[in-house]
Amino acid sequence: MKYWLMKTEPGCFSIDDLAAAPNQTSSWDGVRNFQARNFMRDQMSVGDLILFYHSVKNPGVVGIARVARESYPDHTAQDPGDQHFDPRSTPENPLWFMVDVQFVEKFAHPVPLGSLRGVKGLERMELLKKGSRLSVMPVTEEEFEIVVRLGRQ
Repeated sequence: MKYWLMKTEPGCFSIDDLAAAPNQTSSWDGVRNFQARNFMRDQMSVGDLILFYHSVKNPGVVGIARVARESYPDHTAQDPGDQHFDPRSTPENPLWFMVDVQFVEKFAHPVPLGSLRGVKGLERMELLKKGSRLSVMPVTEEEFEIVVRLGRQ
């Protein structure tokens, strides 16, 4: 099993939206960064656990999700009416991929980004590195467990 952190803007798609989705499952579409795409396409497996992170306003980890379906072509890249349209991506040669994620748990209290800094065991966490802007990133099992413990307090 692997562990991940996935960022979303709560005004676009929040943990509450995931919890309200049919079967509490939704596609994670619209990723347009090659490194984040590669993580989803090449390394995510069904059952992997995800720290669900709300970005922009009051950034922080708000809960847990799991990978429910491994990568497949992101259809939004091929839809000219979608904000994530990319004319380079075709059905024959898809450029962008997505996974399906399923709701697991919403924390009673979000774990703010600022409170993660200085926590023992999170010193090397990708999220906390200066300039880190990835929307999908790996976390270690230890980092995952520390953040979950903070979220459940």
